This record gives sequence, C-alpha cells and structure tokens, in this order.
Amino acid sequence: MAVASSSSLITLKVKPCIFGSPRRSAVVRNCAKSTAGTISTSWSLDSWRAKKALQLPEYPDANELDLVLQTLSSFPPIVFAGEARNLEEKLAQAAMGNAFLLQGGDCAESFKEFTANNIRDTFRVILQMGVVLMFGGQMPVIKVGRMAGQFAKPRSDSFEEKNGVTLPSYRGDNVNGDAFDAASRIPDPQRMIRAYCQSVSTLNLLRAFATGGYAAMQRVNQWNLDFMEHSEQGDRYRELAHRVDEALGFMNVAGLTADHPIMSTTDFWTSHECLLLPYEQALTREDSTTGLHYDCSAHMLWVGERTRQLDGAHVEFLRGVANPLGIKVSDKMVPDELVKLIDILNPKNKPGRITVIVRMGAENMRVKLPHLIRAVRRAGQIVTWVSDPMHGNTIKAPSGLKTRSFDAIRAELRAFFDVHDQEGSYPGGVHLEMTGQNVTECVGGSRTITYDDLSSRYHTHCDPRLNASQSLELAFNIADRLRKRRLNSTRSLGI
Repeated sequence: MAVASSSSLITLKVKPCIFGSPRRSAVVRNCAKSTAGTISTSWSLDSWRAKKALQLPEYPDANELDLVLQTLSSFPPIVFAGEARNLEEKLAQAAMGNAFLLQGGDCAESFKEFTANNIRDTFRVILQMGVVLMFGGQMPVIKVGRMAGQFAKPRSDSFEEKNGVTLPSYRGDNVNGDAFDAASRIPDPQRMIRAYCQSVSTLNLLRAFATGGYAAMQRVNQWNLDFMEHSEQGDRYRELAHRVDEALGFMNVAGLTADHPIMSTTDFWTSHECLLLPYEQALTREDSTTGLHYDCSAHMLWVGERTRQLDGAHVEFLRGVANPLGIKVSDKMVPDELVKLIDILNPKNKPGRITVIVRMGAENMRVKLPHLIRAVRRAGQIVTWVSDPMHGNTIKAPSGLKTRSFDAIRAELRAFFDVHDQEGSYPGGVHLEMTGQNVTECVGGSRTITYDDLSSRYHTHCDPRLNASQSLELAFNIADRLRKRRLNSTRSLGI
C-alpha cells in the first residue's frame, strides 16, 4: 500500500512560541487563484507560517515543542492516501444525490474517557443509523467518525474566569488540561504525542470492528444497545432489523452469501477539525504514487467557523493537502466569500473535494442557505451540502449547564431538507455530535430528557452530545425525508 510519505487574576508567564520551527519545506506548485484573481504563491508544508494563525496555543518551551514535532514527523501515518481518495470518490456521489454522508462522534475526544467500550458503542450507533438511512434513502451511506483525532477545540475567548480567578481557556486534550488550575492550563506539547497514540489505537479498533465481522449485516439485530431494549427507538430499530434479516435470507437464496465482503465488512473513515496546525503539518506526507501531499492524521479534515479566513493560516495549509475537506458555515457567511473560499481550496472543481457543513439554526437556515446554494451553483462549483444541526442550537439550562434541544436540532434538519427541495439541490448528509453512551446532555427526544435530568449523566467536558436513543430517533426522521424525496423523484420520472 502506498503511504502518504480581575481580582485574583492568575496569569501564566510564557515565552511565546506559537508554531515551533518548520519541518520539511517541500514546495508544491498549484494554480489556485487568489482573491484578487491572480495566480497565488507556491504552497509548501510550512507556507501557512507566513499567514495570520488564529486559535493556536503559545507553548512555553520552544525546544520541547520542536523535539515533539520532529518525533511526530518520524512516526508512521495514521491513515493512508488511498483511503482518503476512496472517501473523496464516495463524497462525489453524495454531491450528486447518489449517496448520503453520516458524520458523527464526540464533540471533543478526551484522554480520560478513552476506552474500548466507548469506541465500540459509538461505532455501533453509527452502524444502526447507517442501516436506518440506507433503508429510507435506498442509497449508500458514507460513515465518517468524528473520532481518532478530534481533540483540539476552538474557543470564543482565550481566557475563562471562575470565582474571580482567570486562567487560559481549555483548548482540547492535545493542548492542555480541562482542570481549572494554572498547571493544567499550560499548553504541553507532549500531549500531541499522546493524542497521536490514542488516535492510532482508536483507528486500529475501528478497523477491526469494520472488517473483522462485527459490522456484518447478519449482526444487525445485535447492534442494539442494552439500555435501548425497552424504548420506542429500540422497538423501531428491531422491527427494521427483522426486515433486513428477511432481505438477507432472500439474497442468500439468490446467491449473495454471507461470506461476500459486501455483507461482512463496512467502510469507515475518520475526520476532525484542522485546528492545531503544527500537529497537522508534522503528520503530512507526500504520497509515493501521486506526488500529492496528504494530511495523514485523518481521512477528512474541516476548517472551522473561526479559522476560515481567506488569507489565514488554516486555509493556506488546507489548500495544499489532497484530503477531502469540509468548510463549516454559519449565518455569518457571505455568498461571495463562500465561492472564493471554495475556489481557493478546490481550484480544479473536483467532485468530492469540498463538503459545505451548514450550522446556523432553523430560521437562519431558511433565509440564508438558499443564497449560498444559488451563489455556488452560479459559480459552477460542485460541493456536498451537509447539515450540522448541533452548533447553532446550544443554549444554557437554568442549572448553568450547556445543552441543546432535540426539537431545535430536528427543526434545523427539517429546514435543511425543505431548502434543498425548494432549490432543487441535494441534501448530501448530516454532521452530528453524538455518543453511544447513555448520557443526558441534550433535552427532549422520545424519552423526554428534561432540564432536571441533565446532571444525572452529563459527561461531556465540552459541548452536549446526542445520546444513542436521540441519535437513532434523528436517523429515523432523516430516513423519512430521504424516503419522501426518493418517492417524489420516482413519480416525477413516471416510474
């Protein structure tokens, strides 16, 4: 396989060393147009360092940071270039309305909650959701986890205050600790090594689940989680699983037996936000078969709402790697700016390269999204449109805990499908913060989690996640919309 070679203000006095010294300086020429319409400068692995970089930590010891980055540069890749290319081909199908992207996982992975059971349970819920969506849409479902690398988190404020004490914000386990004390909040480059090791271990387990028989369609009845045994969504899933079993029996008689790879394995990819650029650069390799550079920390990367500046460091880095890319878009995005950003990241207009992940709340979705779709269409750009109904719906409960309303999440997804029906475009997928654990972090759903229930199993150390029951309920809602679109398309063709 080819490898992609205040009063009690506490301050931390650190010597600023944001980036560390550059690693390799291989230069790649490309034809990306600048915002002025001229040919941009050449790209190299460290050309992002000449741009303004937001949301990056300041490490106190430049030498230690440099040693860590050298170590990471010598490590094997976490993913392979060919896998990323396969994902891009699948996403191209979603852009054309012939597949659906299911992207989900933790808001931010943690070192403390790193267990095989947690990985397995989240993977199992994604498998369940995939079956539900395949039956509803009668199309392939592309399963991508926010897993094996989703550690770093952007922050609205560089500092946070509690009881008159001010400390640097927690930026994810690969940067600093979430405990509210001065020592924990110092950025520690050694955490990148631990994040790499945890990512490798997570992906190793995911590969085993995906190809070792666990994901076999014959096990569809065994994917139900124990705590969902006596629930509305559990019952709906069991009913669907019985229908799958009947279909498998028919296919077995027809000659498609259980030992066929399509019946015993599944494709599963990983993704995370491209935020901690020194880490991402250290894991970028040149593919020996194509000569292209791939960020081998994940199959797919996305640029966030806070770091998608046209002339920023994150966009500069991403334009030179060949992975499929996501762009997080809120109601603040101007149509012309989105067109320019897509042009910078995908100058050859390659299908599957760009996924636009929309996060803006239901009402803003109905007003803003049509203008974005029309601008992209006028520019002739091919993108996969995906809904992130989580980030535009975060609220604070009376207890002070952050939460999200299941009804608001469902309403934003409904608006997403309505707009695409109106515009004649394709709703290409959904992007969720979710877990296989039986948590109580988002209110609502068929099991009716209330504000009073939040504290009972509120485990996230960042943003609230859908639990398994809520995730499956949402999958059934999406499947209903996909089924409706499919039937309407069939009628319009006179079939």
